[in-house]
Formats: sequence, C-alpha cells, structure tokens
Amino acid sequence: MARCPKQRKKAVIAAVSAYLELLFNFINLLLRYYEALESEHEQAVEHVSSWETPIARQLARNSFMRCIVSHGDISCTMLVRMNCRTFQKLCMLLRDEGGLRCSWNIEIDEMVAIFLYTIAHNEKNRQLQATFRRSGETICRVIKLVLRSVLKLHSILLRKPKPVLHNSDDPKMEALQELPRGSRWYNCQCVVDQNMEFIYCLAGWEGSAHDGRVLRDALIRPNGLKVPRGYYYLCDAGYSNCEGFLSPFRGQRYHLKEWGGRRPRSPEEIFNMRHSTARNGVERAFGILKMRWAILRETTWFSTKMVTKIVNACCLLHNFIRGENGADVFERLYVDEDPDEETEDVDEDLILHIQPTVEWSDFRQNLAQELWAARSWITS
Repeated sequence: MARCPKQRKKAVIAAVSAYLELLFNFINLLLRYYEALESEHEQAVEHVSSWETPIARQLARNSFMRCIVSHGDISCTMLVRMNCRTFQKLCMLLRDEGGLRCSWNIEIDEMVAIFLYTIAHNEKNRQLQATFRRSGETICRVIKLVLRSVLKLHSILLRKPKPVLHNSDDPKMEALQELPRGSRWYNCQCVVDQNMEFIYCLAGWEGSAHDGRVLRDALIRPNGLKVPRGYYYLCDAGYSNCEGFLSPFRGQRYHLKEWGGRRPRSPEEIFNMRHSTARNGVERAFGILKMRWAILRETTWFSTKMVTKIVNACCLLHNFIRGENGADVFERLYVDEDPDEETEDVDEDLILHIQPTVEWSDFRQNLAQELWAARSWITS
C-alpha cells in the first residue's frame, strides 16, 4: 500500500534531520580534535601557527638571518651585539679554530646567532623556538655546541698581561664581581688590563665565599692566575695587601666621588686616589660586559655548571668584540697603540700563596711616599 504524500514528506524530513545531526556531531568531533592539536602545538612553540609548513618555517628563518647579516650593522648589533663583519669573522673563527661544524639542516651562522641572541637577550627556550623556528631540542643542542667552541678559543681571545711602569696612568688591574642567578649569587673574579679586556676569569664560586679564599683557589689551580714575583695587580679593599696584590689604605678616602675636587692631604690619600683612578677601568669593563650580555644581569634558566661556562664565554666574546668590532654602541673603544705587539711569557717564580707581610706593607708605604713627593700641584 503506497504512502500518502504527507507521510512520505515526514519520513524525508526525519531522514534529513538524522543525517544533519550525524554530520554536525562529526564536524564537532573534528573541531575538538584540531583544537587539541593546536593547543598541544602552542604549548611547544608560542605564537607560531600549528599549520605552518616546513617551507614557511625555512622562509622565516632566512628572513631573520637576513636581518642579522644583510640589513646593516645597526640591526645586527641590536640582535647579536656586534656588526655584520665581526659576526662573519666570529663564525669563521669558530669553524676554523673552535671546531664548530654545521649539520644537514642548520648552518654555522644560524648556530652562532642562536647562541649570541640567547646570551645577549637572556631569552628562554620557548621564546627562542618562536624566534628561530626551531625545536627545543635543537636550541639546547646548538647552544651547548657553540659554547664549547667559544671556550676552545680561550688561548686566542684571552689577553696576556703586559708589565706597566710605576708612573704609568694605565696599570693592570684585578677586581672581583658578583653575578646574580635567581636568589643566589656567584663570584666572578677577573683580571682586567688597561684596555678593559679580560686577562683571566674565574667563575662559579658562591657569593658567600671570602675574597681571599677565591683568590687562593685561583693561584693554586693548574691553569689558574699566574703572578710572577716582582709584579703585582691592583685589587680592592676586600683583599689583604700581600705580595702580588696591592690594595688601598683602609680608613682613608678612596672612591673618586668622595674627593669632591679636593686635593689629597697625605701620602695615603694620594695613593688611594691614584689607585681608585686606575681601578675605575675595572668597574667600567664590568659595566660594559653586563650591559652587552643580559644573561649576566638577570635570572637565567641554565644550570650552575652552564652559567659558569657562559660567564667565561661572555668575557672571551667581550675581548673579541673590542678587538674586531671597531665602533661600539656600549663604549667608545680606546685606541690600542701597539695592537700587534707580542708579549713573551715571564720565566720567573710565581706567587702561589697570599699572606700579608711587613715587606709588602713597607713597599706600599714607600710607593705612597714616592707619589706624594712627585705631586705636581703642590704650592710653594
């Protein structure tokens, strides 16, 4: 028996409704699945679309690298803290002397850029993934590879100490600086020359460690600080006045701002004034170092072992930039009068222990008397 048109119409409507409901549920399921995929991808890489193709990622990488090497020295300095020529020279040096090698999907210049961008801006791994369109594993691996290559250049980039006369205005200096990491502090003991370049760097000691204890450790290390007898470094009041390390007189004015244009009134005061003037370059060097590398002045996500290596790498790169970069936005570089001068190693007995002695105290007092006698501003 044939159905009437009204019943047939109701059956068609019911079938269509069931089909539409099934289709709606299927689409809703797909949307939830795609939302889950997108959410998972966004947790791995922020601000990067989950539908970005490999070609699009490679184009983004190429565009960012062009900003570094092809868009001028200003953008290159802002991103990696050196101009384009210096960046290319560093890449070649790390390849030839540091043993850095590219892989099948990443070139040396991008590897170096990732490392420099990390220490210059103290970016976290997730932010680096978004910037360079790389996975978190690749970022960590590249940072470790480049860091290892930079540390291999210590014999090339660390400056050798050069003897300076007593009447020189630019003596070599020694100072200690503490670098923060989270709620803890670490000591960084460095030797800086008159051109604000690092001669020696010892990082990793706890901030609570006494200055003398850190210095003793530096002297007894196999590749530690070498101080030939008859030579000395300037150091701050945190160290004892002992052989090889000349500290200021305590209980006397020292910092330049304390003088206020007034003249010294005793041999001890003129000694402290000259001492403070010479050590001013040390504070300046550390200021430039921390201004250039944000990772040294902010909390970082690296481990203690990595932080120690990064501090040494920052000092090496600081020397490299000062020697190769020319104009520096952080500091007007001093002109090296003898850039090609070679320094021979001093074959003399080295100071291995620090202990205040009467002889060294007399040496400091005699030096203060000489400075006082040689003052040129005395009125008759």
